[in-house]
Amino acid sequence: MNFLLAFIPIFVAVDPLGLLPIFVGLTQDLTPAERRKIVVQSILTALSLAAGFIVLGKIIFRLLGITVGDFMIAGGAILFCLAIIDIIQSSDQRRRLPFEDLGVVPLGTPLMVGPAVLTTSLIIIDEFGIWMTLLSVLVNVLIVAAVFSFADQLVRVIGKSGARALSKVVALLLAAIAVMMIRRGIFTILAL
Repeated sequence: MNFLLAFIPIFVAVDPLGLLPIFVGLTQDLTPAERRKIVVQSILTALSLAAGFIVLGKIIFRLLGITVGDFMIAGGAILFCLAIIDIIQSSDQRRRLPFEDLGVVPLGTPLMVGPAVLTTSLIIIDEFGIWMTLLSVLVNVLIVAAVFSFADQLVRVIGKSGARALSKVVALLLAAIAVMMIRRGIFTILAL
């Protein structure tokens, strides 16, 4: 049960199905071998960043004098901005990047593991511990890897319009989570 409670917020923050149209749009002109390389690169980037942050995040906060409440408000604000951009921007408006960089930026970070996942991870660490947080991030990144690996088949099933619509709904949920993070951050700071 604790795994599900840790897994679900990370799942919403990672948004595997919402990343599908972005991945397809960014990699549509690439060969299958190039796509596989991008998937591996994005997984390694996302896992490295998440694991490093989960293990060292609070230490870095202490050194910089940042509280979890501060980070929750900042992460929530950035997440809210990203959600709004996702809601109003079409996948056709995203700029094209060199294929060598796609796995690291923007797929590995900030899309797979960005402010939403990092802030959510801090909350989950406090509630369920480091190992449960690491496990939930790992499982979610592997789900994204599966979604990316079967992107063409998934788009055929739900259609490009369905993928875009699903992405907008998830972006709305992300905006709601952002507001919740800001609210929790404010309450955390006021409790000090």
